[in-house]
Amino acid sequence: MDELELLKKDWKKQDANYPELSYNEIYKMIHKKSSSIVKWIFIICLIELFFWSLLNLFMPEKYLEIYDKFNLKTFLMITQAIHYSIVIVFIYLFYKNYKKISVTDSINLLMQRIIKTRKTVNYYVYYNLILYALLSVVVNLIMFSNPETLVATLNPENKIIDSSKFLNIMLIAQIITFFVVIGLLWGYYKIIYGFLLKRLNSNYKELETLND
Repeated sequence: MDELELLKKDWKKQDANYPELSYNEIYKMIHKKSSSIVKWIFIICLIELFFWSLLNLFMPEKYLEIYDKFNLKTFLMITQAIHYSIVIVFIYLFYKNYKKISVTDSINLLMQRIIKTRKTVNYYVYYNLILYALLSVVVNLIMFSNPETLVATLNPENKIIDSSKFLNIMLIAQIITFFVVIGLLWGYYKIIYGFLLKRLNSNYKELETLND
């Protein structure tokens, strides 16, 4: 049992009015924990941006050449630039939430900050999942609408193959990959951000108790 739980236990044993010191101590501990959680959300988002930037930096040129054959290279570069801009906006919002929570000095205001942070995190998660889904659908529609180019790109040695069967296998593989990646992303966000939001929600409920 941590220090906060011990204080709450002692506090609830009081028969009359709550002692001001205990009330303040409990609030300060919840405030400190909430501030720490929001700070970690900000840090994790920064790490994600750094990771994906590093991954794109070392992306093999041959990988991009495939998209170039479908005239998708410029489209993907523009999309990537817009995506990074939006992620930077989210990072700014996470930082702003952290700074505001750090200087919050009332229960009601802290509860409002927690609600706002939860919404921002949810928007960030949904944005990333929807973006991946939309890009995957658009890119695959363009590629599979040019079957000759797709077969030639994936069969550079011009081996004798059944093009129709090959395209069907590729389509099934892409569909499976799509759902696997979506599942992995959702699992990642659920574990990392879900854990942090769960702790933040717990703090919110504690504040509701204090505010009654």
